[in-house]
Amino acid sequence: MGKKRKIHSATFKAKVALAAVKELETVSVLASRHGVHPTQVHLWKKQLLEGAEEIFGDGRRGPSKAEDGCSTAELYEQIGRLKMELEWLKKKADGVG
Repeated sequence: MGKKRKIHSATFKAKVALAAVKELETVSVLASRHGVHPTQVHLWKKQLLEGAEEIFGDGRRGPSKAEDGCSTAELYEQIGRLKMELEWLKKKADGVG
């Protein structure tokens, strides 16, 4: 029976990748300490460095697509409520004068 693959959490991967980026210890030492293959450490380090470029790209962080969709729906809902209120106020104003 073969070995089962280990599934590592994002936190664990980030911790190992950051240690590799700091270069206080060799990749082999980090790999043996954390029980992973050195190639895996190199891969996580590469992913970390490539992902950092996206985070610090232009210095601004816009809302994620999920947040953007949610806020758009909320805005349309608010527009609908305001239109209804405006129509109600127009009817009331016409009845007074």
